[in-house]
Amino acid sequence: MNEETKDPKQQAAEMSADKAEAAKATEAEEKNAEPADGTPDPKDQTISKQQEEIDELSNRLLRLQADFDNFRKRNTEERERLGRFVTASVVREFLKVLDNFERAEASVEKNHDAESILKGMAMIHKQFEKALETLHIEEIPAEGKPFDPQIHEAVMQGSNPDLPDDSIDMVLEKGYRIGDDVIRHSKVRVVHN
Repeated sequence: MNEETKDPKQQAAEMSADKAEAAKATEAEEKNAEPADGTPDPKDQTISKQQEEIDELSNRLLRLQADFDNFRKRNTEERERLGRFVTASVVREFLKVLDNFERAEASVEKNHDAESILKGMAMIHKQFEKALETLHIEEIPAEGKPFDPQIHEAVMQGSNPDLPDDSIDMVLEKGYRIGDDVIRHSKVRVVHN
């Protein structure tokens, strides 16, 4: 059907639909357009402020991540430095003992007197114990004590009528600790009568 043969009612309905669509489009444009007085739309201002806040928070997050990475690096470096310092302190104490062992060896080559050799060894032993004391390392008491798996390691069992069951009657290897931290468990024989 061509335009001339259309029903007038149909033509009027089509024109009405076209006008309605045009009105909707105009209304949408007016909503998106700034008010006539030149002030920005409040929605645009809100979106702009929110975007600024997002940008600021993103920048803060990046700075915090960088600060944390730097903190972690400094902390790792400090732990390594502290470890080297502690190692040097320990070695320094035992170098004194090593020096005396070397002196004792030189003395034994010149002097074959067993008594003076034993005195020298006793002095070195005392110096070694002093070095341990300086480092706050103490021997774990074991002989005659009740067996404690936290600080003792049972390597043998035996009977001893003078001691109750689960007590220690022989230390095979001394144990040591710093404070409550065990460096080496005492290797012991535990009584089972």
